[in-house]
This record gives sequence, structure tokens and C-alpha cells, in this order.
Amino acid sequence: MHSSQDPSVKHFFDERHADITRMGQDEELKRKSIEWMVHADKYKYTYNFTWMGRPIIKFPSDMIIQQELMWQIKPDLVIETGIAHGGSIIFSASMQQMMGINHGRVIAVDIDIREHNRKEIEAHPMAEHITMIEGSSVDVAIFNRVKELTKDAKSVMVLLDSNHTHQHVYEELKLYADLVTVGSYCILPDTFIEFFPKGYYSNRPWDVGNNPCTAARAFLSERPDFELDRFLTSKGMISEGLDGYLKRIA
Repeated sequence: MHSSQDPSVKHFFDERHADITRMGQDEELKRKSIEWMVHADKYKYTYNFTWMGRPIIKFPSDMIIQQELMWQIKPDLVIETGIAHGGSIIFSASMQQMMGINHGRVIAVDIDIREHNRKEIEAHPMAEHITMIEGSSVDVAIFNRVKELTKDAKSVMVLLDSNHTHQHVYEELKLYADLVTVGSYCILPDTFIEFFPKGYYSNRPWDVGNNPCTAARAFLSERPDFELDRFLTSKGMISEGLDGYLKRIA
């Protein structure tokens, strides 16, 4: 992910890679990281941040990892399911603009775009780079509208962050993963549910054994053209996307 051939720079990145690899093997650190996430969630930690004025419900580490991937891949199209307050789609659009990605676009799908959120997003400086579509992400008619908008894209990244049940995410993967270009990623931001205590989301339809992580495992067992990039899980450690970075390799 670095272009310099300077020996000192190469040494820095080689050393960092080795440290991240060892960190990913540290079971105590992984356990403590999840314990911290569970404790911090008591205060809705991921609600603490905004991006360019809009709430972005993410861990900062996941934002940095997405930025690194976008710099590496240069996606001229980012597809996101789930809009909420719009912080994530504004983040993706702003990264495209900052990186000078020609004709960068974000397509966002949500089953219910709240009117107050729509107004704020449409008034935002990044709005001209964003297309919002209201409807279920697994509705074939909605998917076909998205697919039609991807026909001229050269590099496509996908983030699936709507309904977090196994079945819904699995159906999303079967549809949207095919739009991901080789070398790019399909990111599942809520795989961490599998690593939280069973019953933690007692008021939601997802839980341990029924979430984006289990959907990803089922999908990967059927699709040799995708692989799980566990290095990114090791890098982030405190992350909503634990085992949720799927790279298209063929």
C-alpha cells in the first residue's frame, strides 16, 4: 500500500506488517478489545462521531481502514446499503473527492430514508456525488436500478450496512458481491455481533449465530472468488468489521 522504495520506508512498513500479524495472534488482546467494545457500547460509543457535520456510526479505526483501502483501490463507485444519518456515504464521497478519483459516485440504498436525514444529506456539499434510492436492498427491482448505475464504473467497492440478520445479509451478498471489481472489497460493518455475548441484542432480530459474520461465512464457502482479509481485522482490532472485509480475488 506504499509506493516508496526507500529502504527506511520499506523497513517501517515491513516492521508494521509484522507487528500487526503478531497482534492478530494475541488472543488476550482480542478478548480485551471485545470486552472494551461491549463496555463502551453501554454509552453508544459509535454514535460519538460526525463526518463533515453528519453523524457517522462507526469506530474510527474502521473509517481509517476504509480510507486506506480507497486510496489503494481508487473506487470510482461506492455502493452502500443503509443510510441512517448519512455520515458514511458522505465519508465515502468525500474520500473520492479528496483522492481525485475521476467521476467518483456513491449509490446508497435504504428501506426508509427519514425526511429530516434526506434534507440534511441533499443540502450537504457532497450531495452532488451521491444518489439515494429508497427501498429494500434485496428487492430485485431496487438492485437492478443500482446495477444499471454501475455499468460505466471501473472500480467498485460495496458496504452492506442495513438489516443485520443472516438471511438478509446473505441475500445482499448474493446480489451485490457480483458488482465488486477484482481487487476491491465488500465490507460488512456489523460482523462484530458474532463476537458479542449471546442475547446482547435481545431487542433485535440478530444475535450470535444470526448476523453478517455468519452470512459471510456461508457466502465464502460458496465463492472461491472472494477471500476473507483477516489482516484488516488484526489491524483494526477494535472494529465493527471483525472478519468482515471480503476481498474479491478473481
